[in-house]
Amino acid sequence: MRPNTTTLEDQVKECAYSLGFDIVRITGPEPFASDEKAALKRIDDGHMNGYSWYTKERVHKMNHPKLLLESARSVISLAVSYLTTDPDVSTSKTGKVARYAWGDDYHNVLKSKLREFCLKLERITGKKVNSRIFVDDGPMNDRAAARRSGVGWFGKNTNILTSTHGSWVFLSQVITDVYLKPDAPLKKTCGNCVSCIDDCPTGAIIAPYVIDNEKCISYLTIELRGIVPRELRPLVGDWIFGCDICQDVCPVNRKALKARYTSFKQRPGFSTPDLVEILNMDQTDFSRKYKNSPIKRTKLVGLKRNACIALGNNGDIDALAPLINVLRTEESLIRIHAAWAIGHIGGKDAVAALECALRLEEDLDAIDEINLAIKEAKANLV
Repeated sequence: MRPNTTTLEDQVKECAYSLGFDIVRITGPEPFASDEKAALKRIDDGHMNGYSWYTKERVHKMNHPKLLLESARSVISLAVSYLTTDPDVSTSKTGKVARYAWGDDYHNVLKSKLREFCLKLERITGKKVNSRIFVDDGPMNDRAAARRSGVGWFGKNTNILTSTHGSWVFLSQVITDVYLKPDAPLKKTCGNCVSCIDDCPTGAIIAPYVIDNEKCISYLTIELRGIVPRELRPLVGDWIFGCDICQDVCPVNRKALKARYTSFKQRPGFSTPDLVEILNMDQTDFSRKYKNSPIKRTKLVGLKRNACIALGNNGDIDALAPLINVLRTEESLIRIHAAWAIGHIGGKDAVAALECALRLEEDLDAIDEINLAIKEAKANLV
C-alpha cells in the first residue's frame, strides 16, 4: 500500500496513479535549453528531413513551456506502460507491427485520462486551474520534460528509459499554473552499452542520441508517403508499421513491468498481421479494422506498400500470386513496391509477370522499377 499522502505533490501524484499512470514526476516551466540546442542541430545536420512540420519555430516553442501556457508554474510529466502480451508467432506470410500500435490509439486513451486528471486537480487544489495537456501530438518536448522531471533518462536510441517500465511507455504532460515542487532528474545513463546502435539494421542511430530519421524503419513505414529507397527495402525486413528492434535489444527492458491499462492489449492478429489480407483490403475494410488504432496513420496505400516490401523480404513463393494481382490493379506507389517484391522473390513466373506488366505500364517510375525487378529476377535464375 502507498503511504497516506500529505503534501500537495503527493496528492497530485496519487491522483494520477489512481487513474492508471505508472510514473508521475514534476518539473518547472523553465526552458529546456540544451534540448532546444540539440534539436536545432539535428535540423541543421539534415537528420529531421522528411518532417516538414518540424521547423525551428516549432522547436523553440516546444522547449519553452510558458509559450504554451503563459501562466505555467509546473509541468507534470506522466508515463504509462504499454508492455502487454508477447507477439504472435511470425510466418512467411505475416509482417510485424511495433508494440505501441497493437491496441487502441494511445492519443485518445491518454487524453481522456488527462482531462479527468485536470478536473481532479481542481478538486485537490480547491480552485480553478489553468492547464494544457499533451500526448505526443502537440508542440511540447515530452522527452525533455520526462528527463528533467526524473521520469527516466535518455537512451542512446533517443527513447526515454525508465527504471521500472523500461522504454515501453507512452509519455504525456500537463502544463499547469499550480505551483508544485519539482522532482530531481535521475542520475542514470546507458553507460557503455551500444546494443541499440549495433543492432539497428539500417544504421539509423548514427551516433549516441542521434537518429537520421530518413533511415529509421519507423519513419520509412509510417511517416514517408512516397517511395521507400531501394537500398533500404531489404533492411526493413518484415516490419510494416514502426519498429521495435532498438527496444527489444535494450538491457533495461529485460525486467520491465507489465502494463496495467487493458486498452493497450493486443487486438487479435495485430502484432503479426496477415500480409495478403492487407493487399486485398479496400478502404472500407481498412477503416473498419483499424478504427481507433495508430495503424490508420499510415493510410491504406502506405500499409499496402509496406506489405509488399515485407512479402518480398520474406521470400515466400506463394506470395507471388497476390503480388502479381496487386501489380495489375493498384495505384503506382503500390505497383512500384509490388514489382520490387516480385523481382526479389524471383523465379520464372516472376520474370513472366513483370515482363507482362511492363508492356502495360505507363507510369515512368513504375517502368523503371519493373525493369530493375526483371533484371534482379533474371539474375536469380542463373
